[in-house]
Amino acid sequence: MNDKLSISQAIKAEALRLGFYVCGITSAHPVGKRESGMLRQWLDKEYHAGLKYMEGHIEKRCDPCLLVEDAKSIICVALNYYPAKKLSKDQLQFAYYAYGKDYHEVMKCKLKSLYDYINNELLPINGRVFCDTAPVLERYWAQQAGLGWIGKHTQLIIPEAGSYFFLGELVVDAELTYDTPVVARCGSCTQCLNACPAQALRDPYVLDCNRCLSYLTIENKGEINAERRKALGNRIYGCDECQKACPWNRFAQPCDNPELQPSEEFMDMRPEDWKNLSVEEYQKLFKGSAVKRAKYDGLIRNIKAVDNK
Repeated sequence: MNDKLSISQAIKAEALRLGFYVCGITSAHPVGKRESGMLRQWLDKEYHAGLKYMEGHIEKRCDPCLLVEDAKSIICVALNYYPAKKLSKDQLQFAYYAYGKDYHEVMKCKLKSLYDYINNELLPINGRVFCDTAPVLERYWAQQAGLGWIGKHTQLIIPEAGSYFFLGELVVDAELTYDTPVVARCGSCTQCLNACPAQALRDPYVLDCNRCLSYLTIENKGEINAERRKALGNRIYGCDECQKACPWNRFAQPCDNPELQPSEEFMDMRPEDWKNLSVEEYQKLFKGSAVKRAKYDGLIRNIKAVDNK
């Protein structure tokens, strides 16, 4: 197999076989001035809050060729994580993405399998695998590769599927056949902005992490002030309100990946169980989970903040 179109089609077929919902390909090139300008403006306004790593490697974020020598193509994939079972409203809430195993590990395994397939079965390549693990503008590249568009809530929206997806990329040194970028289809809708409990969406496409409940309950290392505690409701890890409000998520279908399914122990936890959570129980409950990002002390802080709002 030696023509670009056939190779590109084979890559996409293998991606679907591995369990990805969709796969698209775009050329590796510096991002546009508009996008790089928006990133710098977002940083200048300190909307990244305590995410200091966002301040570094700006050039690499804006040019994938600085991440992979002689990069030619970016293969973008999306993996569905929308849960079949959800916590009931009287339970303390977690963002849907955290229900199962750590997505970084799940995605990396599948991405490495896709890379090996290309390298061993289609054509020799050099490149790197990325999944929220390097300075890559994932949603920008996913839009360029035809997967979907970036919604006003700043998440990627896949047509007729919604936004509950993990994103990943292969940046490689082979030329392939490229897909057409998707045009945004949010129209005049502002339901995501209106639904945010903390008004963290300052404007369409502009997220202020200083207010965002996901940031405050996961990445934030300090205390949660009284004003923000009021917005928490019963959320102790992340927040999905902007996505729940998005009309495109009426198309969301439950994922069937066993690694992304919640355990019975997790689903059975009641508010009193969380209040009395021990370190040992935490470690057992969240072994191999993305919830470890907040650490035990962070989760206990969130539980107390919900209890004392």
